[in-house]
Amino acid sequence: MPPTKLAHVVYQTNRMPEMRDWYATVLGGHVVYENPHLCFVTYDDEHHRVAFVDFGPLSPRAGGEVELGPKPVEQPGLHHVAFTYGSMGELLDTYVRLRDRGIRPFFCVNHGPTTSMYYRDPDGNRIELQIDNFATAEEGQAWMHSPAFDRNPIGVEYDPDKLVEKFQSGVPVAELIIRE
Repeated sequence: MPPTKLAHVVYQTNRMPEMRDWYATVLGGHVVYENPHLCFVTYDDEHHRVAFVDFGPLSPRAGGEVELGPKPVEQPGLHHVAFTYGSMGELLDTYVRLRDRGIRPFFCVNHGPTTSMYYRDPDGNRIELQIDNFATAEEGQAWMHSPAFDRNPIGVEYDPDKLVEKFQSGVPVAELIIRE
C-alpha cells in the first residue's frame, strides 16, 4: 500500500532561528513547538510540516564552504522540496509578499505541468513554490508524455514581476500558464 501523504521535511542545521523564521515567513506558517534542539513549524492542520534539528556543530560543506550560498549540485543528496499553492493568485500574492521582504526567487520557470519559483533558505537548500497547471494529475502526466515535454523537460523561464503585472491586468490564468 502506498502512503496517504508526505507528512513533513526535517532539516539538520546550526541556524535554527534563521531557518525557523525563514520557513514561517515563506510558508505563512507558525511554530508549534520549539526547544534548543528541535523546532516544528506548520502552515495547516498538520502538527508539523517542516522541522529543524540542531544536535551540535555540523561539519562545513565539502570544499570548506560554511557561509550562506547554494549547495553544490554535483553532490548526491536532496535537490529541492516543493510546496503547491491552490491558485495563481495565491502563488503570486506569496511572491509579492516575499519580494517585499527581500526574499526573491533565484529561478522562475514554467515546467509545463507546473509554474514554479525556486528559492534558497538560510542554509542554501532549494525550495520550490508552485501551482499545478493542469486541472487533474492525469492531464499533467499526459502532457509529460508529449513531444513538447520531451524536447524541453525543464521548461521556460519567466520574469515573476511581469507575470504579476499580467495577472493583475486581467490576463486569464489559462493564458498565463501556457508554456511557450
